[in-house]
Amino acid sequence: MPLLNENKSEEQRSFSLRWYEVRNRVKEQFGQRPDLNAMLFVIGMNEVGIVKEKWEKEEKQDLMHVAICKLFESEGYFKFIGNDDDGWPEYEVVQNIPKLVLKDQDELLKQKIVEYFEAL
Repeated sequence: MPLLNENKSEEQRSFSLRWYEVRNRVKEQFGQRPDLNAMLFVIGMNEVGIVKEKWEKEEKQDLMHVAICKLFESEGYFKFIGNDDDGWPEYEVVQNIPKLVLKDQDELLKQKIVEYFEAL
C-alpha cells in the first residue's frame, strides 16, 4: 500500500494520511470519493455559498477558478477584491503561479486543499 510505503519519508506518509482523511470527509458528505477537480468544485461551492443539484459547465469552471484563487490567496498570488453583483467572490491576480510539471502541480494543489479543509 502506498500509504505504508517504506520508501516514503515520515512527512510524506503523514501528508498521505491527511489527504486521505480530507477526501473521506468530502466523501461522507457527497457520497463519492472526490478527485482533485471535485475537491476544487466543492471548495468553490463553499466559497460562493451556493449548493445546487445542477450546475452549468461554465459555472463549474467558475467555481473551480474561485477555489484556485482562494487556495492561493494566502501565497500572495491572488487578492480578494469583493463580491460581484451575484454574490460571487472576485479576485485579482497579484502574481502568476509558477509553472510546474503536472505531478508537482497536483501535489501542490493537494497540499493547499488539505490546508483549506483543516482550517474549516
